[in-house]
Amino acid sequence: MGKGCMKASKYFLFIFNLIFFLLGGVIMGFGLWLLLDKQSFIVVINNSTEDVKVVWYILISVGAFSMLLGFFGCLGAIFEIRCVLGLYFTCLLVILVAQITAGALMYLQKEKVNEHMSKIVNKELGRYVGNGSSTEQAWDFIQKKMECCGWMGHEDWKDNAIILNNSQLLFPCSCQNLTLTSDNSSDNGFCEAQTPDWPVYNVGCSATVENWLITNIGVVLGICLSVALIELLGMILSICLCRNIGTADYSKVPRY
Repeated sequence: MGKGCMKASKYFLFIFNLIFFLLGGVIMGFGLWLLLDKQSFIVVINNSTEDVKVVWYILISVGAFSMLLGFFGCLGAIFEIRCVLGLYFTCLLVILVAQITAGALMYLQKEKVNEHMSKIVNKELGRYVGNGSSTEQAWDFIQKKMECCGWMGHEDWKDNAIILNNSQLLFPCSCQNLTLTSDNSSDNGFCEAQTPDWPVYNVGCSATVENWLITNIGVVLGICLSVALIELLGMILSICLCRNIGTADYSKVPRY
């Protein structure tokens, strides 16, 4: 019965590490997508500050490390290598503690994160010229599809150099609220307003993104809890298997 439990633990640990390996691949792929994508809001952030790119590199590194850890876990489980299993358990423990710490810090520093994001976006809006660059196309796409204007509101566009230095009443075309005007001349660049009150969306993209996160918070929490559960089960199975490797079978010792 003991051997049966040990075999079951070994194969369960192999399966969990295979899942862990695949999750690492997903994280690394996500990081690569964020780094290389040219058609979403991410490109606005990428081109605004080099600090944010560090986050993408960290995601890629974490994904690659998770894949490597999953490989070693599979190796230690199948070939019953105690030192590999011990190292695997230690790494999982460190990762779990780091995830909990990072989550707590992000929650406690969310106001600073929002403030930093506001500075990044305002910098981009200030130098927007409507020339169709990848950054500007991404921002136009976000405002058009999410029906928002600016980060905190359309007032963020008031410091744009083109709008300030032009004699006409210009506003960003991608902010145009079609319920307030029938003129749909362009989805990017600048449009001319007939009155000082721009016919644009009043809500900022910050609120829209926050609403999206609140709507999908269940999915995000589910993924986080699933990853934590897999890590915890991997720790339990690895330590149990590690303790039973090399245990003597006293039932075969002859009695005198």
